[in-house]
Amino acid sequence: MEKSRNIYYVCFLAMVAALGGFLFGYDTAVISGTISRVSAQFGLGTMEQGWYVGCALVGSIAGVLVAGWLSDRYGRKKMMLLSAVLFSLSAIGCALSGTFTTLVIYRIIGGVGIGVVSIVSPMYISEVALSHIRGSLVALYQLAITVGFLGAYLVNFKILGIAQAGRYGGSGWTERLWEEEWRAMLGTEAFPAVLFLVIIIFIPESPRWLVMQGMTFKARRIFSRIVQSDEQAIVMTGEIQKGETSRSLAASLKILANPKILLPVFLGVALAMLGQFMGVNAVLYYGPSIFEQSGLSGGDALYYQVWVGLVNVLTTVLALCIIDRVGRKKLVYFGVTGMIGALLCISLYFYKGEAWQISSGILLGLFLFYVFATAISISAVIFVLLSEMYPNSIRGLAMSLAGLSLWVGTYLVGQLTPWLLETLRPAGTFLFFGIMCLPYLYLMWKYIPETARKSLEDIEAYWMKK
Repeated sequence: MEKSRNIYYVCFLAMVAALGGFLFGYDTAVISGTISRVSAQFGLGTMEQGWYVGCALVGSIAGVLVAGWLSDRYGRKKMMLLSAVLFSLSAIGCALSGTFTTLVIYRIIGGVGIGVVSIVSPMYISEVALSHIRGSLVALYQLAITVGFLGAYLVNFKILGIAQAGRYGGSGWTERLWEEEWRAMLGTEAFPAVLFLVIIIFIPESPRWLVMQGMTFKARRIFSRIVQSDEQAIVMTGEIQKGETSRSLAASLKILANPKILLPVFLGVALAMLGQFMGVNAVLYYGPSIFEQSGLSGGDALYYQVWVGLVNVLTTVLALCIIDRVGRKKLVYFGVTGMIGALLCISLYFYKGEAWQISSGILLGLFLFYVFATAISISAVIFVLLSEMYPNSIRGLAMSLAGLSLWVGTYLVGQLTPWLLETLRPAGTFLFFGIMCLPYLYLMWKYIPETARKSLEDIEAYWMKK
């Protein structure tokens, strides 16, 4: 019974932190239903559309640049509170924006929130989790992201239906929210953002961060509640204290120069960057536009995107259940192989589908299989690996570097996808995404160890022995 209680408490902490993932997913995906409407209202060209999608990613890059260092200096909890404030401000500001420039500014503010939470939430979860369920709990963060995606798709679909049917009341700004439905789509994020802001107050600071700050008594109290043993809490605190405790940026950079530490940092950066060029964000951002290019109406395209979000959620639930038993590497081998097959088939559909009179339902099936393969592998694994690969002493800084590469890659994909679709056409674009899966597989096979069921201190020891 005691063991159950510690698991319940740890799961509670993980779920609260994972709400940041929900906002991450919602803010990222809600844009997909607004692109055509914002473009029409403000007369956006192809590159301006890319900027509308990519501007939030610029904010995310800024967020990850400072999130790790600030979380090492001020704590994980305070940074999650900051991200909740930024999400709330962004949602309200976007809904009330009168110009495209103002809209972009508030999207960038929300992007900073995404960047901060993408580093700090999984880091916090990994630092409070028990080692035998750490993978599942960090994957809970990825599940929250996919639920955020699905929530955004459903809200977009519902708002569009209400707006088209004229079933709304009010006047002034309330009426404008529905007449210009993109405002309502972006503004609804304020509700989960405020909830996150309130609920984050009720969780403790990361005990590992407290130890690194010399606050061992507070850390032991939290560890005691997690493991239900004062003696074991003392042991855990002592093991963490054996590591480096310097928190200055200069000292962290000096540690980073150690080739044994630099290797996992480089690998994390490479995997985070490559993962963005394997197509998943192109599907999440531009799915409705891609479906419309296959001949579907705008409403049908949003409906198809809801199915994409649903498969994403259900598959992530499956990944969460098996990631600690099957292991990180096997999931990647299986999923990325499936991604390659799906991307090649999607490319072939756009190349020959019309000539061969293949129905759009086949395209939906291929997209759903691609999302399944992605969600059970790289999407579920990447945040788990990044949160557990690095030593305690530089985890914040190293995750910021990996997160920076992830968001630079995401920005480039978001900015370049309209150009790729126009220049290479969908067939060439998805062939390119399929080819980019190969170096990702090689790095996982050649360099990344299996980290399932290992403590963070054991993983650190592995890299130091290489």
